[in-house]
Amino acid sequence: MSKILLVTGASRGIGAATARLAADKGYDVCVNFASKADEAESVAEYVRSKGQRAITVQADVGNEADVLRLFKRADAELGQLTAFYNNAGVVDVATRLEEMSEASVERMMRINIIGSFLCAREAVLRMSTKHGGPGGAIVNMSSAAARLGGANGLLHYGASKGAIDTFTKGLAEEVGGEGIRVNAVRPGIIETDIHDDMGVPGRVEQLGPLVPLKRSGAPEEVAEVVMWLLSDSASYCTGTIVDVSGGR
Repeated sequence: MSKILLVTGASRGIGAATARLAADKGYDVCVNFASKADEAESVAEYVRSKGQRAITVQADVGNEADVLRLFKRADAELGQLTAFYNNAGVVDVATRLEEMSEASVERMMRINIIGSFLCAREAVLRMSTKHGGPGGAIVNMSSAAARLGGANGLLHYGASKGAIDTFTKGLAEEVGGEGIRVNAVRPGIIETDIHDDMGVPGRVEQLGPLVPLKRSGAPEEVAEVVMWLLSDSASYCTGTIVDVSGGR
C-alpha cells in the first residue's frame, strides 16, 4: 500500500518542513493551505521532485464544508489515507485578557480546536478498522504554551493547545483498538514566521537564548519528530505528547 499523508497548514513553517521530509521518506502528500497558494505549490513541487505524488488543496480547517472537500480531494486524487498531521492553527496579536475581543477568542478556538476535531474525525472515518479502513497514525499539533499557559499575550492560544493535549489523550484511547495511533508534538520557540502574526518583532531572537539548549529550534527538527511518530518506528506509542522545545 502507498504511504499517503495529509498535512494541514502545509504551505509554511513546520507543516511545509514535514511535507518535504515525508516526500524524502517515500510518502505521497496532500498539501493543505489556507491562503498561500504559491508557497503550497512550491512544497508540492518538492514532493514531486522526489518521485512522489502531491496535490495542493485550499481549505479553511475551521469550516466544515472545506474540511469535507479537502479530504474528498485527497481520497479521489491520492487514495487511501494512511497518515495525518493535524497541523493547521493560528495565533493572534499578543493581548492581555482584559483587552481580548470575543472575535479573537472565537477565531482561535474555531481553528485550533474545532478545526482539529473536524479534521481528525475525517481521518478516523478513513483509517479506522471499525469503518473498514486499514489503520493509520495521527499527529496533532500542540505547543509548549499548553504547559506554560501563554500568560501576558497568548492565554487563548495556550488554552486552545491545552485542549489539544486532552483531545490527543482521549482520542488515542478511543481509537487505539481500531488500528489508529494518536500522538502530538509540543514545539517551543521555533524559527517560523508565525511569530510575525503575534506582533512581537524579534521574539525568536529574544527567547531562543533563554531555553536550556540556548537556541531556538528549526522547523525541520520538529518535522523529524512528527515523521517518527507517524512511522512504524513509533508502533507502540499512542497518547504520547512529545516536547520539542529545547528543554523549555
